Amino acid sequence: MGLSACAASVSPMTTTSSVPPTSEPWPEAANYPPPAPADRRATVEPLFPPAELPPRGPKGPGSWAGRLRTLPARAWRGRADDPRWVRPAFLALLAATAALYFWNLTASGWANSFYSAAVQAGSQSWKAFFYGSSDAANFITVDKPPMSLWPMALSVRLFGLSSGSILAPQVLMAVATVATVYATVRRRFSPVGGLVAGAALALTPVAALMFRFNNPDALLVLLLTLAAYGVVRATETASTRWLVFAGVMFGFGFLTKTLQAFLVLPAFALVYLVTAPTGLGRRFRQLLWAGLAMVVAAGWWVAIVELVPASARPYIGGSQDNDFLSVTFGYNGFGRITGNETGSVGGGGRGGAGGGMWGETGITRLFDGDIGGQIAWLMPAALILLVVGLWATRRHPRTDSARAAFLVWGGWLVCTALTFSFMSGIFHQYYTVALVPAVAALVGMGTDGLWRARHRLPYAALLGGTVAVTAVWAYVLLGRSADFLPWLRWAVLIGGLAAAVALPLAGRLSGPLGARLATVAGLAALAAALGGPTAYAVQTVSTGHSGSIVTAGPQVQGGNGFGGPGGGRFRAGGGMPGGTGFPPGMQGGRTGQGQTQGQGQGFPGTNGQNGFPGMNGQGFPGAGTGGDGRTGRGAGGAGGMGGLLNGARVSSELSALLKQDASQYTWVAAAVGSQNQASYQLATGEPVMALGGFNGTDPSLTLARFQEYVKEGKVHWFIGGGGFGGGGGMGGSSESSQIATWVSENFTAKTVGSTTVYDLTAQK
Repeated sequence: MGLSACAASVSPMTTTSSVPPTSEPWPEAANYPPPAPADRRATVEPLFPPAELPPRGPKGPGSWAGRLRTLPARAWRGRADDPRWVRPAFLALLAATAALYFWNLTASGWANSFYSAAVQAGSQSWKAFFYGSSDAANFITVDKPPMSLWPMALSVRLFGLSSGSILAPQVLMAVATVATVYATVRRRFSPVGGLVAGAALALTPVAALMFRFNNPDALLVLLLTLAAYGVVRATETASTRWLVFAGVMFGFGFLTKTLQAFLVLPAFALVYLVTAPTGLGRRFRQLLWAGLAMVVAAGWWVAIVELVPASARPYIGGSQDNDFLSVTFGYNGFGRITGNETGSVGGGGRGGAGGGMWGETGITRLFDGDIGGQIAWLMPAALILLVVGLWATRRHPRTDSARAAFLVWGGWLVCTALTFSFMSGIFHQYYTVALVPAVAALVGMGTDGLWRARHRLPYAALLGGTVAVTAVWAYVLLGRSADFLPWLRWAVLIGGLAAAVALPLAGRLSGPLGARLATVAGLAALAAALGGPTAYAVQTVSTGHSGSIVTAGPQVQGGNGFGGPGGGRFRAGGGMPGGTGFPPGMQGGRTGQGQTQGQGQGFPGTNGQNGFPGMNGQGFPGAGTGGDGRTGRGAGGAGGMGGLLNGARVSSELSALLKQDASQYTWVAAAVGSQNQASYQLATGEPVMALGGFNGTDPSLTLARFQEYVKEGKVHWFIGGGGFGGGGGMGGSSESSQIATWVSENFTAKTVGSTTVYDLTAQK
């Protein structure tokens, strides 16, 4: 059936009996240029008619030198068929993204000090750089592969250690991701669609957070977006080269955040298998080549780590057996799905339906509480436009590039969203940054098609309805932050609903009046759709964020516990995320002078005492004489659970003490837990041993071996507090707790500022 019949079946209210092919929102390239319409209301005038493939004109001078000379002009001019305003608008979008994300960048300080310490170590030692060690003496690695650390460590080597040198590469990744989304959408759709997609990505609150933060998520999102670009390019001409490129990006994604990189892999492979314009056998062979490229791109580092003897490399953080594969498939892999994450916060096989301490699971999870404000602003629109795009292209050829694009981005969105919605293990709000490129691309592509088809009443109604849904949903999300710009939610609602009504009306009017009304309505719709996320994004970049668990935007009612401006927090009266209190075996522990609710007997490894091992019942690391167990903020230090997850505050007095005679020791100090260790290492610039890894529950060092290190004079100080210490409901090893107990029994405690330390060179 032809395209006109398809359009007639989709739009029964058309005003003519014969609809030209150009009334399809995503027509085939053969239909261009469109014939001059006899009646504006009976057809669609595409603003910038897309083609199946970008024009392939002459490539300029044949020599590389000649191409290099013409590169500035070609970079500024862009595609030959684009109006002159397109490339400047695209470059302006990139410049605006960079300006927004660079603004106030250093307000976050070390951001996640866990990764900043590893970056510092990698800038001092190439061995630490390769393995992703937490310290330059290579005691233990972070609990992820090291690729996300490499750009930051190289930046520090070039520009010196600072907050700006650590976080600047993340901002550049944001600019690259916006550019890649634009390029991917623009290949089949108009420049307007690409610009809308790029702007939607840049203004999503969780993107404004994580592309200014030093977690692995920024690089992961960039790599997956590049993989999507490669798959879209490959589906156009059955290109083995571009499919292999996508495979390499997936491999690098694995070296960034292990199995999360593969959430969208099945969808991408299936899309290529179905839509590529070549024989089925060749499609299978090409996918095998791409798979081989992925294995090589990821496997070289894994092979080295697995083959090097354990004695010649640092301990693999996050594992219970010093094996990278076990942490990949357990702690960082299927354990995130099932909740069985031995040694993690709430780990030890306590997973199950409902998400436990990480909030309720279910289809609405990404829309609820403070998660909705991170990502969900445009998700209803993206889902609507995905359905519209697949319906409008349902009778296009199997190899149609428009439908392939909807399938690529739609597969990304659906696979990742369903995984995040139902995973029972550790789940943080900022994980949702992995959804941003898919949401942005679907909004850009769908808006492009419906805007060009707005002269047809059914399409105009769909466009208006999508705008109305988006405005109403933004009103709901803004209402969760009652004290945050209360006028904005009404402006978004009224403006969005007015635009939703005006868009179909403008599509039915001919002449200058209809064009002007359409322009005004379109701008109002764009402002209503992006007003809420823009306000959240601006609030996010104007606020510093630090710690392991952060969220974008202002605090909201009904949040899931952690996050918020400035770092971690607890729900009042709840303790851990979801208001469920601490895990079994951890309840009732003191946090400075504040109390978390619960009926347990303290923290694991403390024999029922309040506080952590080595703290003598004094609460969390860095907790001084005051603190609030609900907010995670203490008066004399980090305080509360926020102190554990944000690291300790290091006084200048203590920093100077630790640096005394530092060159005589392999590690100037040892501390339980990597967040605790990171604070002291960043403050001193010297290696600090992170006993037990991130949570203090890894069996990274036995008590006997630590005693040997002390006897050999390799460790100078022991810093009290930090980590969970193992045991109880955590699972994992209690070695670090045993070490802390041995130190407190055999060495004299000394209080420096608000921190308890022990001189390991002077026994009692």
